[in-house]
Amino acid sequence: MFEFETYNIVFGILFSLIGFCAFWYGRKMEYWQPLAIGLAMMVYPYFTPNWMWTLGVGLLLSAVLWRHHDE
Repeated sequence: MFEFETYNIVFGILFSLIGFCAFWYGRKMEYWQPLAIGLAMMVYPYFTPNWMWTLGVGLLLSAVLWRHHDE
């Protein structure tokens, strides 16, 4: 079911690090939106079956995070 490919691991680590920074920022500034998005970005790579899903969901969550940043 799950594939342990190099791309899947690399994208998972990349988006998890971005999620950790968003989570830390949201917790420090007491904003719930980046905190929730960051938590989702840290957790979702464990549930994606291949690197294309990891990349797609990561880009989608990054766009949501960026959209929140502009508000």
